[in-house]
Amino acid sequence: MWQVIGQTRVVSLLQHSLERGTVAHAYLFIGPPHVGKMTLALNLAQALNCEADEPPCGECPSCQKIASAKHADVQIIGLTRNTNSAGAKSQVEISIDQIRQLQHSANLPPFEGKYKVFIIDGAEIMSNEAANCLLKTLEEPVGKVLFILLTTNERLLPATVISRCQRLELPPLATTEIEVALNNRRGIEPPKARLIARLSHGCPGWAFSAALDDSLLQQRAERIDRLLDIINADYEERFAYATQLVAQFNQSRDGVYEILDLWLDYWRDLMLVKVGCSDDITNVDLEAPLIKIAGDYSLAQIRAFLSSVQAAEEQLKQNASPRLVLEVLMLSIPRKEKRSGENPATQFSVKYG
Repeated sequence: MWQVIGQTRVVSLLQHSLERGTVAHAYLFIGPPHVGKMTLALNLAQALNCEADEPPCGECPSCQKIASAKHADVQIIGLTRNTNSAGAKSQVEISIDQIRQLQHSANLPPFEGKYKVFIIDGAEIMSNEAANCLLKTLEEPVGKVLFILLTTNERLLPATVISRCQRLELPPLATTEIEVALNNRRGIEPPKARLIARLSHGCPGWAFSAALDDSLLQQRAERIDRLLDIINADYEERFAYATQLVAQFNQSRDGVYEILDLWLDYWRDLMLVKVGCSDDITNVDLEAPLIKIAGDYSLAQIRAFLSSVQAAEEQLKQNASPRLVLEVLMLSIPRKEKRSGENPATQFSVKYG
């Protein structure tokens, strides 16, 4: 049984290829983080090595070994953090040494299964040398060997590598599909399932993690509290927060991107309630306070700041100065519109509740 949630089109294509014996020697699975790329890759590895009549059964010894990462013929090649001679940590990448080890293993016959399967997780982070080395292997396919490359951004992969793979896209799922899966597979109560499904942005991996680990929702609540603090803060505190984000960015870019994505969700929700579309908001548990705070801003202010957050993310991904980008973003936070009878001096001092 295929364990990946949704992705009916891709699963159907792979199933037909298995039935006809026309499985490609290399696949490129493209999709956002946590959408199911790794699950699908493991399911395909199970199907190729399954001992049952209708693969993948998920129950035979081969399927169970693959699921628990103990099958000798199924290898996952992931990211590694190298260090330079001074001991400083360098950019995370898949190295040429890892690909050379893969090549050596690919030239050996399967040890305990029918196929050797190599899953390269984060293929876009291969070094140039590693990508060129892999290309040689993809150009000369070996029987009973399958390569599966997983990527969130195919634009970072060489076109020559992409051209040697069968390209399959895994799009985000509908919110209702994830909500139903949370109800049926995990027994999550409807209000929580609805919230998690909205926050997941169509990625079931994140949704199931959040359903099992309350710390993810707690982290989200803490980040929203901090967002509200900064909205109401003076410029000195905002710049201090920008400095904190710069330090965090130097340690973990993904963490800062997650924060900016949360800001996008929150301000998008303000825009939606402002125009009377509350049914479509992401933060469904915050509808009432969102309606309240939306009254403090004009639609033009909200739209302008949404554009500022999007621009900041794009500039950071293009290696612009993190400090400059984040300080400009802090300056872009709109001032609350003055309401009748309100003292302007209090506009930055009252935290929204």
